[in-house]
Amino acid sequence: MADTLERRLGLGLLTAYGVGVMVGAGIYVLVGTVVGHAGIWAPLAFVLAGVVALFSALSYAEFATRLPEAAGQAAYIERGFSSRDLGVLAGLAIALTGVISAAAVLRGGVGYLTTFLDLPELWLIAGIGAALTVVAVVGVLESLALIALLTVVEVAGLLAVVGAGFLATPGPDWVALADLPPPPIAGIAAAISLSVFAFIGFEDLTNMAEEAREPERVMPRAILLALFITAALYIAVSLAAVRVAPHAELRASAQPVALIWERATGSSPAFLSAIAVAAALNGVLAQIVMASRVLYGLGRRTRVLEPLARSHPRFGTPARATLLVGGAVLAAALLLPVETLAEATAIILLAVFALVNAALIRLHRREPEAPFRVAAWVPWAGLIAALAALAAAMSAVLIGEVT
Repeated sequence: MADTLERRLGLGLLTAYGVGVMVGAGIYVLVGTVVGHAGIWAPLAFVLAGVVALFSALSYAEFATRLPEAAGQAAYIERGFSSRDLGVLAGLAIALTGVISAAAVLRGGVGYLTTFLDLPELWLIAGIGAALTVVAVVGVLESLALIALLTVVEVAGLLAVVGAGFLATPGPDWVALADLPPPPIAGIAAAISLSVFAFIGFEDLTNMAEEAREPERVMPRAILLALFITAALYIAVSLAAVRVAPHAELRASAQPVALIWERATGSSPAFLSAIAVAAALNGVLAQIVMASRVLYGLGRRTRVLEPLARSHPRFGTPARATLLVGGAVLAAALLLPVETLAEATAIILLAVFALVNAALIRLHRREPEAPFRVAAWVPWAGLIAALAALAAAMSAVLIGEVT
């Protein structure tokens, strides 16, 4: 096996990968919860959450030009804190979150798929998980092309819902701009803390930097484009939601996007189940690709994982790391309580966000020059936002345990 990855990825596939990771099945549920807190001001909550995510995205974009390599966050933390052990620990935590997230999404996607295929869930989990692992091994170009295709399906489905929402007769809770009620500050704050989680995923892009053509130029553009496209889509969905559906029904609904479609068109939202399957496949493949790159990069930093720091001579992918991640995803989906474990993944990722921003603050003092450099206050804003979101996430978990 070789020990380098092929640089085959351009701006288009990288941006599609970033959008595909962020726009998951979560938006199909999250919009109702956000409306429950912020009411007609829900779109503003998504705007502000996007601004909060932007600070960390800019920090990641600078690091992606300074250290364009796999296991990006591990490299950033190692360089910023001058600690290889801390970087490796962060990288292992990120790889673990990828495995758990993929397993949870795989199990959920199979649940939707059984409405179309009368097959045992065990067979579907094993078959789909193995097939996606094979795709990830065969080539990064092939993997990201499939992710791009599935992302188009996801986005097209949401745009159809948005279009229906804007063309339909306004619902009973929609008001003219001049009649807007005062914004509920506490409700919007709670909605922002929830909405931030909908933007988690842009950081996965940095792990693809080693396979990007001209990463110093392409990576910042891909990260920021993916974030802006996702934010625009979320804002449009939330606008359609508050325009067409009663807010109390959105708040109580387990499928608020389906409710928007039903209220707007009066027809069945069954096609959204097929889109949810596409979203699940997308999420699983994206996480397998990401986690395998993290393990590949960590193999250069610790002797224990050194066998994983090899790429396939024919496919140019980290085949060993990919097979390990794919096997772990299958095992987790079949054997572990992944729904419970998945609740911890956002906490881990937000902690890594805080570390990456702190690492950039330290690095600005020692190494001020970079191919793409953000203002000195940006990582400070990212650090504060990450810590605030982390505190909110931990509080939510603790409250859930108490109740």
